[in-house]
Amino acid sequence: MKKIRIWLNSFTLMQQFLSIALLTTAFIVLFFLSFYTTNVDNFVNNQMYAYLHRSQTAFINSRENYQLYEDANVKHITYSNSTKSYLNDISGYENLLNNIDYSSINSLTDGSYSDENDNQIVLYSITDFADGDYKLISILSEEYRSDFKDALLNVVINISIVLLFGLFTLFMVWVLSLIRPLNQIRNYINKVKLGEEEELKIKRHDEIGEVAEALTSMNDELSKQQRIREEMIQNISHDLKTPIATIKSYSESIKDGVYPYDTLEKSVDVIYEHADRLEKKVFSLITFNKIGYLSDTAEEGDNLYMPDVIGKAILSCSVLRNDVSIETDIDNETYFHGEEEPWRVVVENLLDNALRYAKSVVRIKLEKDLLEIFNDGELMSKDRISKLFKPYEKGTNGNFGLGLSIVKKVTETYGYNVTGENMNDGVVFRIFKQGKKTKKSGNK
Repeated sequence: MKKIRIWLNSFTLMQQFLSIALLTTAFIVLFFLSFYTTNVDNFVNNQMYAYLHRSQTAFINSRENYQLYEDANVKHITYSNSTKSYLNDISGYENLLNNIDYSSINSLTDGSYSDENDNQIVLYSITDFADGDYKLISILSEEYRSDFKDALLNVVINISIVLLFGLFTLFMVWVLSLIRPLNQIRNYINKVKLGEEEELKIKRHDEIGEVAEALTSMNDELSKQQRIREEMIQNISHDLKTPIATIKSYSESIKDGVYPYDTLEKSVDVIYEHADRLEKKVFSLITFNKIGYLSDTAEEGDNLYMPDVIGKAILSCSVLRNDVSIETDIDNETYFHGEEEPWRVVVENLLDNALRYAKSVVRIKLEKDLLEIFNDGELMSKDRISKLFKPYEKGTNGNFGLGLSIVKKVTETYGYNVTGENMNDGVVFRIFKQGKKTKKSGNK
């Protein structure tokens, strides 16, 4: 069976269909020759005996009404019980009649006799009439039986052929209806692979239609991501170019004894500031690339003490905005699953994002299986919310658009969900255990 499956899988759909059709046809023919013909013989014999009984009844009724009844297909022979003799000509039926034991016959007997000389099977039926004074032996013509069987077989065979042809045609149309859209999908994929513009129009509501729709949707998303990446590369190039150009020009000026920004110390501070910006941008790119290969190798269970992680993140980010206060509501018994470094990147990215948009306050709440970071900045647009965690989606005052995509990658790797939503007085990001229902907590 495995070899047959492998053999069929190496064929095209049309070749598979033709192979299956030929195997099915061969099976039906063998079934017809072995089982079906046997049942036809039984059916024919039953019909012949019924015919004999009708002919006997007609013959007896005609004798009682003193009428002459003849049946070209049946030979009627009358046997007298009193004289033990036949009352009409029995020429040609001697062997059959000699093998009949009349003493064992009560009223009606159906039987068959195989004539070895003629190599035929003769059907007969015997019944009493005239109050048992006589027996009527009715013998069916073998020619009639053969003609009836041949006619029946011809009808059955013709019907079977028509049905097989109809099924074959139906399946052929069905296979062609599969092959055509599959060829369209193949051509579409080949052209997309070569970077050519192509439309895939398949109006089907089955699995093939779903695949076609998924492919077009995937291609649209990939094209969109490609455009975003190209724009992002341009933005990154511009963002990297500015600090590099500033550092270079300031360094050359200082080397020539000229201080571009008033004094030597202030000019060096500008160089340091742009070097710091450059370092952060490069670090974001490296982190995003590294997080892309992150896998859950931490010990099972919740083993990371999150208050320490949050404390280090606050210490690192608090200097970014001295005009914004950071308030905390931390359960000191809270542990998360995962490793410290990725989780610290997550908290720092969310905290950096909150500080960038906050007006005056950022609130951090930590409890079992839940971390919330709130800021009282402007609310996000619906379009912004739908694209929060997509890579290269740069928000207002955003940097590269990589921070939140890194957050999503880490949280999903360790089995958590992350969401961002608007509150009445600001924006909150929530990280919670997958499957844990969270209620919208109001921020005062």
